[in-house]
Amino acid sequence: MSANLPRGRPQGSTTFDPAVASTFGKTVVELRTAIGMSQLALAMEASIERAHMGRIERGERVPNLVLIIKIANALRCSTAELIAKFEQRLSSTDSDSRA
Repeated sequence: MSANLPRGRPQGSTTFDPAVASTFGKTVVELRTAIGMSQLALAMEASIERAHMGRIERGERVPNLVLIIKIANALRCSTAELIAKFEQRLSSTDSDSRA
């Protein structure tokens, strides 16, 4: 039966979700500015190109797990803290859009 299943995701589908990307970026900006860190300093600390960090913060890119860990470390917080703040912001965004 598994031989009949197509491989990969369905044609035309994407894993990029603009709401998720934007919310994650806003969360990073909030945490970065709270500690008084520039985008360049964050990018350098996380070993990410500044332009890529800008794309993440603007919600144009969604970082993979390795980059999320690097960003959290550079923000001097745990990955769990970063994700918790992101989820909190995302859930409040979801409830705002339903109202």
